[in-house]
Amino acid sequence: MKTTVKERRININGLTTRYLTAGNDGLPLVLLHGDSDSALDWSWVLPALAATHRVYAPDFPGFGDSAKPNVIYSLEFLTQFALDFLNALGIERAVLVGNSLGGLIALRVALSHPEQVPGLVLVDSAGLGSSVTPLLSQLTLPIYGELATTWCRTPLGAKQRSWARAALFFAQPMKAPTAWLTDQERMALLPGYLEATLSSLRASLNVTGQREVLLDSLPQLNMPTLVVWGTDDKIFPKEQAQAAVSRLQQGHLALIPDCGHLPHVERPELFTNALNEFLTKVAS
Repeated sequence: MKTTVKERRININGLTTRYLTAGNDGLPLVLLHGDSDSALDWSWVLPALAATHRVYAPDFPGFGDSAKPNVIYSLEFLTQFALDFLNALGIERAVLVGNSLGGLIALRVALSHPEQVPGLVLVDSAGLGSSVTPLLSQLTLPIYGELATTWCRTPLGAKQRSWARAALFFAQPMKAPTAWLTDQERMALLPGYLEATLSSLRASLNVTGQREVLLDSLPQLNMPTLVVWGTDDKIFPKEQAQAAVSRLQQGHLALIPDCGHLPHVERPELFTNALNEFLTKVAS
């Protein structure tokens, strides 16, 4: 039977939040996207995951089709949003699956509210080392980031930005899904999106690298934790995944070959297989 993915909206602290959901049974999975992305990123794996779990994939404020308030998109703001999203939907316990910035937010929730997180999945996650590609960190520079934002909100700039991100985020950029490229271009033209992107980028990075590195906190985690990484990630080196797993009490590592920063988009079958195998280790 074909899985139906539904699009929903909910008001969280006065902000309209769009999320995708599917499935009826099993331990809930909450999928958190990365900076500049949206819940669409999970659409390549969401139907398969929904066969055995109830799955939720929200757009963070500022991204996708959620509200884009004029606020500072700090790590604290996004972490509180994730907690408020769980509470608003009455989700008492859920496996958190986070990619990039979403991984760092999932990790922060797991550290502060471990009773709500029976399992954690960090997908090419931020917060596991200081290194990051200069192509992103240089955007945190004063004026340079604003100039880039001004250009990227034009139709030509939005298209150029979409392809530039594909070159950076995929091991095989020419195979980036058309739907992903189109969504990147569409979002760049939405009022407030590029400002939210720049704000959240500056909250997590500076010109020298990642601001918040939580490696020393990983031994505190008692829940099973899967670290998934594309072997050809150009954003964060795969050595960060290996360093993280070595510090986890119940750490598991899945390296996805010929894959960049978005395994769930670029290699969805391998990603789903690794995640499903891991979920058998998580107590419901």
